[in-house]
Amino acid sequence: MRRRFGLAGRLRRAPRRRVQRERRPEPHALPRRRRRHDPAGPRRPGPTVLVGHSYGGAVISEAGTHPNVSTLVYITAFAPDKGESVNTLIADPPPGAPVPPILPPVDGFLFLDREKFAASFAGDLPAADAQFLADSQVPWGLDALGGAISEPAWRSKPSFYLVATDDRMIPPPAQRFMAERAGATVAETGGSHAVYVSKPAEVAAFIKKAASGTTA
Repeated sequence: MRRRFGLAGRLRRAPRRRVQRERRPEPHALPRRRRRHDPAGPRRPGPTVLVGHSYGGAVISEAGTHPNVSTLVYITAFAPDKGESVNTLIADPPPGAPVPPILPPVDGFLFLDREKFAASFAGDLPAADAQFLADSQVPWGLDALGGAISEPAWRSKPSFYLVATDDRMIPPPAQRFMAERAGATVAETGGSHAVYVSKPAEVAAFIKKAASGTTA
């Protein structure tokens, strides 16, 4: 599927107006409370490609059972099986494996440690960009990590998985295991958990490949 964005017609000079700037909510005012999908399913009519990054992979694994969904794309993401959650997948990491710097919950919400964020999440970004991502985190509700999958869509839908080989949030061996278990078409690239920021063109090309149904 392709979506084109553009401007039609000519741009005309408009009279000057006094604009009052709206105050945007702080990032912490927009928490991610739940992982469960909208029972109405994807809003687009016809075939829809779902893309998930990180714990968003759990979201598309559940929501992807909707009949409109044709393909699943995992960008260094969790791909839980039936009864699994993100929590179960990150529990008991093997010796020496990187551990996500998730701070203890406060009022039912989670953050990554800002001091450890760059090394764990965005090791291939300039320091200023990594700091911006650390400071603009949106907190996770506990349900986002603890919600168990009822029926994983990857068992019945084509899936694609982009492994980020320098990821220190989801170790590459874990990514490969989940991708192989899902029967996904796999590609690998050097990149951190923030590979969609450090290599946006490569990630976009991978998604386009998935949308076209190309597996080679």
